[in-house]
Amino acid sequence: MSVGTAASANQKNRTTPARRLLSGLRISAVVVAAVICGHAEPPRRIISTAPSITEMLYTLGLGDRVAAVTKFCHYPPEVRGKPKIGDFLRPNVETVLSMQPDLVVLLKEQGTLADRLRGVGLDVFELRHNDLDGIFESLQALGERAGVPAAAARRIVEIQTALERVRGKSSGLPRRGVMFIVGRTPATIQDLTVVGQGSFLNELIDIAGGRNVFGKAKNFYPRIPREEIYASRPDIIIDMGDMSETDEVTEGHKRSVTELWKQMPSLPAVREGRVYAVANDIFVVPGPRVVEAAQSLFRMIHPEAAP
Repeated sequence: MSVGTAASANQKNRTTPARRLLSGLRISAVVVAAVICGHAEPPRRIISTAPSITEMLYTLGLGDRVAAVTKFCHYPPEVRGKPKIGDFLRPNVETVLSMQPDLVVLLKEQGTLADRLRGVGLDVFELRHNDLDGIFESLQALGERAGVPAAAARRIVEIQTALERVRGKSSGLPRRGVMFIVGRTPATIQDLTVVGQGSFLNELIDIAGGRNVFGKAKNFYPRIPREEIYASRPDIIIDMGDMSETDEVTEGHKRSVTELWKQMPSLPAVREGRVYAVANDIFVVPGPRVVEAAQSLFRMIHPEAAP
């Protein structure tokens, strides 16, 4: 599920989602044209039910078609002025209906929401993008559904190319063990939730030249007991357990996180002063800003090689 390979020989033998998309672009364009001409116009009033979907719509140049978003959709900045339909888990169906959308885009993980919306006569389009391939496939599918397959193809290639640049910079550097914390009990090292297998963050850690110390955990984001931290011996700790809504980390917050981890002084990351407090939602929104996330990870994992 990686976006590339470290070795050029492997690269020759792989077909990435972008290459599959480019090779079939002519067919896709014909199919989309047939749909537009024979059955329906591209959607003009689109409602997004998740931040990742909102970012995908905007990166495809469809921002002017976005009629409403959730209250957790903050990027790009202009989306903050859009009408809100509620949150990810409990969008207000009456508000959705009042916006008169011709398409509602949601995630397959949103349970019975799709059936509820279809039940009131709305056109629903479901996506799933927990990993990098899923992100590319969602961009492709969304671009085709909205009648802009060429824009989607270009954007996928741009993202993949940028990720390959990060992988190239990390090639040959020490592969440091990384523990990425996405949740914990505030002000404590308890009830930790970390990045595990299958998550796009797990892939980005690899691209940035790291080794996810919990990369073999079967869940995307497993909860781990404190004693497993000692066994994992991370070289780098990236802690967003106290993520704020402002995406900003103050110097005071950085100090408090550093002090918190001093409770475990035997860990290499703590001993070497490589504990990083982060709050930016690029690490939790699986969308087109994965390049920014990979670049940021590279700077934390390999500060000696970062510009």
